[in-house]
Amino acid sequence: MLAVTHSIALSGLNGSMVRVEVDVASGLPGWEIVGLPDTAVREAKDRVRAAIRNAGYEFPLKRITVNLAPADVRKEGTWFDLPMAVGILAATEQVPVPDERCAFVGELSLDGSVRSVNGALAAAVVAARNGIEALVVPLENAEEAALAGNSSVYPVSRLEETVRFLRGEIALAPVKADPHAVLARADTAVPDLADVRGQMAAKRALEVAAAGGHNVLLLGSPGSGKTMLARRLPGIMPAMTLEEAIEVTMLHSIAGLLPPGQHLVTRRPFRAPHHTASSASLTGGGRIPRPGEISLAHHGVLFLDEATEFGRDSLEALRQPLEDGVITVCRASASVTYPARIILVMAANPCPCGFFGDPVKECRCTPLQIRRYLARLSGPLMDRIDLQVEVPRLPYEDLAAARDGESSAVVRRRVEAARQRQRERFGSEGIPYNAATDGRALRRHCPLTRGAKRLLESAFRRWNFSARAHDRILKVARTIADLAGSDQITEEHIGEAIQYRALDQNVNDHNN
Repeated sequence: MLAVTHSIALSGLNGSMVRVEVDVASGLPGWEIVGLPDTAVREAKDRVRAAIRNAGYEFPLKRITVNLAPADVRKEGTWFDLPMAVGILAATEQVPVPDERCAFVGELSLDGSVRSVNGALAAAVVAARNGIEALVVPLENAEEAALAGNSSVYPVSRLEETVRFLRGEIALAPVKADPHAVLARADTAVPDLADVRGQMAAKRALEVAAAGGHNVLLLGSPGSGKTMLARRLPGIMPAMTLEEAIEVTMLHSIAGLLPPGQHLVTRRPFRAPHHTASSASLTGGGRIPRPGEISLAHHGVLFLDEATEFGRDSLEALRQPLEDGVITVCRASASVTYPARIILVMAANPCPCGFFGDPVKECRCTPLQIRRYLARLSGPLMDRIDLQVEVPRLPYEDLAAARDGESSAVVRRRVEAARQRQRERFGSEGIPYNAATDGRALRRHCPLTRGAKRLLESAFRRWNFSARAHDRILKVARTIADLAGSDQITEEHIGEAIQYRALDQNVNDHNN
């Protein structure tokens, strides 16, 4: 007899419905799974056989063929266990054939319990898009899957419970989730900017970065507070919208990084990989492409401490996603696109010994060593860094001062007001913030006063800025004007934006 159940195959954040066709026919006992299954899907044979028997049902000693259609889409993971088990039981008339608007996701243990899987929220979103009205998922994944909102999500903890539900012997209450309420009551406590003593210029740069989505380089001697500053950037960024929270949750769920009991990521991500991280770990990869650090930091901050110690391949791999906001991971088995809309913060010492320009400790490096050290951050990469900020050593007076700086909450209110101006300006153009503005929108939305034009032209000729650096200065100036509540970009705004190209100016001054 033939029975059909339904499940989902994911490819990145997208996916497609899968028909799990189970045929149980007379003949020598055997089991074949076709339709591009990976190793985990093939191993389901032993899990499903043991789960059905240990749950008290009959496993047929016949010829079993399972086709996962469409056959040209690769199937991966363990969540096809439950739909295959239901299909076998339906083909042997131990349960009714499920409705075609019902789908199943779940891994089976040998004792018949249903284990949680990664990517439940993404699967629920795909199911809802394809008209699935009922989605049966593991109990641990039910609240996460319910965040999709469109399908009825039924939680099961054992195979027997699934069978009795399909037979109509028990009623399962669909899990309801109010993501707006979850987001509203979430604990979003993060390190406060007021904890940082002094460093007013660096704090101002972080405010500009948060308001416009700009990338930052913090350059200073060891112990000057670069890491402390970077960790406080998420706290002054606007709170995540529901759409952003769901996107981030899907990425973390696919990567298996959701903490136990947490079904929605409510804080902006802050990812800080070690400098030994490979290119694949930053961009994503593996035999079956998984999100890398740049995607796990989506809508948040990717912090590269000791940036000059990262491998050149790792740093250069960031150039394209920083420009496009997405990254496509290509492997022999699949090509997957993940979102990567981040604020990149890099921290570095000014020289190999770390004390070039330090007022207290003497630098032991030669000019050639310093140039080679900073050259590890290539010109094309630096063109994509909007704010290049020097973080000097703190004098004792600032270090011993009472905690009297502005709190993150105060700064965040200014940032949110600037972001609101950007939303009103860009309207339906699909531009999230100033840093993502393309060339056409840049010319349309960045009116300069006469004095600002003269200053920008003079700086461009003086320091030989690249065309990309020119556009980055305009974007930063637009953000500074937004923070000031100004529609026009004035000479003052351009002047501050040019100051944030300090490293470019030093390099070009040396070359000249």
